[in-house]
Amino acid sequence: MAFGAEELRVLRRALALALHPGPASAQDVQDCHRLAESLDEAMREGARLRAFLVADLARYRAALPGTAAGYLTLLEEVLRAGHRPEPDDLAALRALRGNPVAAMLLERCQAMAEQDVRARLARRTATVPASRARLLALPGGRCEAAGGEESEGQPKQRPAPEKPAAPRPAPASPEPSRRPIPTPGEVFPRRKPPQSPANPPQQLAAG
Repeated sequence: MAFGAEELRVLRRALALALHPGPASAQDVQDCHRLAESLDEAMREGARLRAFLVADLARYRAALPGTAAGYLTLLEEVLRAGHRPEPDDLAALRALRGNPVAAMLLERCQAMAEQDVRARLARRTATVPASRARLLALPGGRCEAAGGEESEGQPKQRPAPEKPAAPRPAPASPEPSRRPIPTPGEVFPRRKPPQSPANPPQQLAAG
């Protein structure tokens, strides 16, 4: 993608505003909007051209080896347009490695494929899955994870289960009070004999 003199001027002004924030004139804002629209249109046009070239490349690849010269020329053009080599491209170049141009393109495409693999691995190791992040956020999850890291390679000891407390004995119920059994003397008290008068009345003599 090439910029004209006017586009470079707008781009330089936009970079200056980004590095040193300050008031921007209405003309600067309008020029930046036009430049952004031009870049978007150029990117869309580049994507359309690349899709057309890739489809044409697939047709040439399907007709190999009779189309080797056209395939190699078109592959170079597609790579310049931003296309990343696919497994089918690598297989076709291996089949044509007797051709010096094919051998050179094979080395170039293998290096690009290795770069793509390293980039994918770096992205995969740099990001943590959402499911694991949720597990670590659960109560106890982060502590367990930290404990697992400290004791890595050693069997994890589980705390001994607590023994259940012995049941307390129920309070003894008070024994009912026992009343003494009455004796026969208490049930049937003895009656006292009637006391005779001390001075019995004198009987009057019959006259």
